[in-house]
Amino acid sequence: MSGSKVKMAMVGLGFGSEFIPIYQAHPDAEITAICRRNEAELNKTGDQFGIDTRYTDYADVLADPNVDCVHINSPISDHASMSLAALDAGKHVMCTVPMATTVEECRQLVEKVKQTGLRYMMAETVVYSREYLFIKQMYDTGELGKIQHLAASHPQNMDGWPAYWEEMIPMHYATHVVSPCLGLVDGLAEYVSCFGSGTVREDIAAKSGNRFAVETCHIKIQDSDLTAHIWRFLYDVARQYRESFDVYGTKKSFEWTLIENAPHVLHTAHKPEPEIPEAIEVPDFAHLLPEPIQRFTLPAEIHDAEHLSFVQGGGHGGSHPHLVHEFVSAIRDGRDPRPAAVTSANWTCVGICAHESAMKGGEIVRLPEFTRQR
Repeated sequence: MSGSKVKMAMVGLGFGSEFIPIYQAHPDAEITAICRRNEAELNKTGDQFGIDTRYTDYADVLADPNVDCVHINSPISDHASMSLAALDAGKHVMCTVPMATTVEECRQLVEKVKQTGLRYMMAETVVYSREYLFIKQMYDTGELGKIQHLAASHPQNMDGWPAYWEEMIPMHYATHVVSPCLGLVDGLAEYVSCFGSGTVREDIAAKSGNRFAVETCHIKIQDSDLTAHIWRFLYDVARQYRESFDVYGTKKSFEWTLIENAPHVLHTAHKPEPEIPEAIEVPDFAHLLPEPIQRFTLPAEIHDAEHLSFVQGGGHGGSHPHLVHEFVSAIRDGRDPRPAAVTSANWTCVGICAHESAMKGGEIVRLPEFTRQR
């Protein structure tokens, strides 16, 4: 695609519309079409961003020869089928998390990407957040020393969200905690052991098929001496939203703040005990981006700041322009984006296998082979 702009179609225009101005400002991309089932809302977005090509039927997007790629922000149950349909139609895919909700769907996507030679990227926000980029910089420069343990939590009460969340199993939406642990050390999960704890109210249990209030999992990282500990809940636990990532090294350790918008803590070894912890502010990493999209790391550029994904998600750590730039650059340069299909499948299947383990009382469940061979 050298020498021409990457032509994107945005599919799903609630949360997804936040990406439209970023693509429009990116020097190597453009939005050529948008798609939403609700025609009135579709036209409202089209008018707002000056986009003339509008579809209510996804099949029409896939038939459009002026679309190179689709960015899918539809409900979770549609992710796998819409991604597979796009790949079959010859379109590259960026899809919001998770990749799918079954191991078989993940397998089909990995195989389809290999078969078509097209690019697939799961739009995992955490591994492009300013906190993650800050920790990754410290890790890459040796400032943390040898990593000894990784941990992440994502408590989030989903009351008030769309009703389909009541059918969701906590660990089936675990990529926000899996991805930083595995992504930091460029590792893949080999096997997991997970326990369920507590119980959700009867109506939630009936809709989801899951009785556990909390699911907590240990991940064995392949070809490594490391494990990671993650936990999730969706309902019936008193806790403020938190999407955390803790890293423990021999030289320094990073711990996420317990309270949203409070400083994070950096611990430094071999200091007098009172001086070991230090409250820190994480810098922005807009300088890694092309100048025209640098401003989109800032909360001020969020046009729908009342959307619950931003109220509870803290603006996703300024990750959106980094996601866009990574995908566009990968398509432009003819390389795999990060995370590509196999890594996306591994990160997604951790949660699927974790819930299977929880249902078996913590029994070890191995990740499928197709997710462990990049």
